[in-house]
Amino acid sequence: MDERNPHGLRVTRRGLGAGALGAALASPAPSPALAQRAWPTERPIEVVVPFTPGGGSDIIARVTLPYVQRLLPGSNFIISNRPGASGQTGNEFVFNARPDGYLLTVVTSPTLVTIPIERPTRYRAGEFSFIANVVDDPGGLWVRPASPYNSLADLLEAARTKPEGLSYGTTGVGSDDHLLVLDIAQKLPGTRFVHIPFNSSAPLQAAMLGGHIDFGSFNMSEGYEGLSDGRSRCLAQAGAARWHKASGVPTLQEAGVALSGGGAQRGICGPPGLPAEIHARLVEAYRTVLADPAFLAEADRLGMPVRSILGDEYRTFTLGREAEFRKLWSEKPWREG
Repeated sequence: MDERNPHGLRVTRRGLGAGALGAALASPAPSPALAQRAWPTERPIEVVVPFTPGGGSDIIARVTLPYVQRLLPGSNFIISNRPGASGQTGNEFVFNARPDGYLLTVVTSPTLVTIPIERPTRYRAGEFSFIANVVDDPGGLWVRPASPYNSLADLLEAARTKPEGLSYGTTGVGSDDHLLVLDIAQKLPGTRFVHIPFNSSAPLQAAMLGGHIDFGSFNMSEGYEGLSDGRSRCLAQAGAARWHKASGVPTLQEAGVALSGGGAQRGICGPPGLPAEIHARLVEAYRTVLADPAFLAEADRLGMPVRSILGDEYRTFTLGREAEFRKLWSEKPWREG
């Protein structure tokens, strides 16, 4: 089903149709020099979201790209959802594509860097062309309104006393959601959790609200709408301080768990070797958008915790996270969590 928004961005939940995509792949690809002279043209710029529609990665693409499109005359962005393997499928697709400026991807850290630590991948995180981080989204522990757990203390007591432990959902093995619960379990020996991974937060939340799992671990922006209208409850949020959009939800530290981290950074990258002129134009477009009061107001209304990190600084930040998680993996692999 196609959607058209007031800024003129055409987004397609199924992405490009097979015929259109096949035609694009069959057409001669411009040389890097030609791409630098002509880009962008009316040829669509496909932005891969490596998760299903409705999650945090999908939202940042749909909210930011209309503003970016206005700054790049001739551009025509199309969103393509390519879920699979906690983002690995979509990121591999873009990493191995021709770097001509017509294929970009939404990336989420820590999964961008944790997946290659735990299993073979057809991408190397540090070689992407880093454009802009958009969101730094704290994690949260969520339950359905009818859940018997009214506080984090209730939940943790059940995790200690139930013989089978508590079932919880995340957006995948090695995701920030998963690592947050593993950190809690490590801090609180005797708590037992059964991990059930999902492809994105949308089916995860559906399972939680349907009572199929005891609780969900997912980001605050992804649960913000449900929190606002009472469809879900958040027992605790990660981060050193309460996010202002969820000021009534205690932090983990306030709830008695000595953790202040846990969250996801989501941004935009291109394949390795993106021509310098195209990369620079994209970075500058995002620099402008992420400082635009109109965008910031819209992002705040939608519950997006914006954090602008651009270009080389974004790469350095991501590689720093990779080093942290490699150290964690060497001490306590999370594969079986």
